[in-house]
Amino acid sequence: MQKRNLDKIKTLDLLKMSELAEYNGVRYSTIKYYSELGLLPYQQKEKRLAKYYPRIEASKRLKEIITMREKGKTLTDIINSLIQK
Repeated sequence: MQKRNLDKIKTLDLLKMSELAEYNGVRYSTIKYYSELGLLPYQQKEKRLAKYYPRIEASKRLKEIITMREKGKTLTDIINSLIQK
């Protein structure tokens, strides 16, 4: 399978983890970390299949997290803040 370029990624509704990272200009490990904590929304049809992230919703959430981190919020603060939404 050929890697999708950024122009193509910008048009898609669902992105793979690596594509979400590229789209938002963050490292793959950042997406993986926040995903494992349950902070990024994703879809997964079966246990062993790839996770797909809704481009707009996941990007919005990621930007919220990054903004809170830049303001010095702890991970606990961020999780509590996002749970209350």
